[in-house]
Amino acid sequence: MLKENKAIKKKNVQSNPRTGGRNYSGTITCRHRGGGHKRLYRKIDFCRKKLDCSGYVTSIQYDPNRNAKIARIYYSDGEKNYILSPKNLKIGEIVTAGFRVAIKVGNALPLWNIPIGLTVHNVELYPGMGGKVARSAGTSVQLIARENGFVRLRFPSGETRLVAQTCWATIGQIGNSEASNKKLKKAGHKRWLGLRPTVRGSAINPVDHPHGGGEGRCPIGRIHPVTPWGKPRLGVKTRSPKKYSDIFILRRKKLYFYLFL
Repeated sequence: MLKENKAIKKKNVQSNPRTGGRNYSGTITCRHRGGGHKRLYRKIDFCRKKLDCSGYVTSIQYDPNRNAKIARIYYSDGEKNYILSPKNLKIGEIVTAGFRVAIKVGNALPLWNIPIGLTVHNVELYPGMGGKVARSAGTSVQLIARENGFVRLRFPSGETRLVAQTCWATIGQIGNSEASNKKLKKAGHKRWLGLRPTVRGSAINPVDHPHGGGEGRCPIGRIHPVTPWGKPRLGVKTRSPKKYSDIFILRRKKLYFYLFL
């Protein structure tokens, strides 16, 4: 019995080698990463495709790879999986995924069967791809309207977007909403997370950074701050336009905040 439990546990956990911010050739492409404590990756079921199979919540666990908690689910057919733990989900409750399941926290349904006004998480952007939106701690998406085969969603940023009503989502808000209030106690705590020190550009030698050099504390000396390689940063848009994705965005983030000025 013990060997069987270990085999099931190994099935849902795998090694997660760290890259230290380097690409396949060993070049640092993402600075300030490296070190940190070893982590095992927990395989999360973002698709929830075990239809009409009730699952028993055996435990709610910490996941070192994300700020949200994860719930261990034991299904009636003997399979075990991890899912994102929503708020108010408790040990001993039953969760199910299906087309006609109850509107209950932790249950997964297609968007066309979810009532308007409810908050959901782990929302698919395209049918069958698995949940992509609202997966971090404390986040949720609200259903606003249903029109012409699409569902209008309001994201936490204020952006409003159309998503096909055949996409799936999970009822409720992601738990552990106080994760953003957690403070790091010391410098070593940040190193445990795999984050290395960040040095200001003005404190670096001019041969290594465009902001460096000068006598004493000098201003940047440029119209706009730049990266160590001379590209603009701090406020410059870096999102590449998605040809088939932007047409479904009805209201951008900034427009949402301008309405209240």
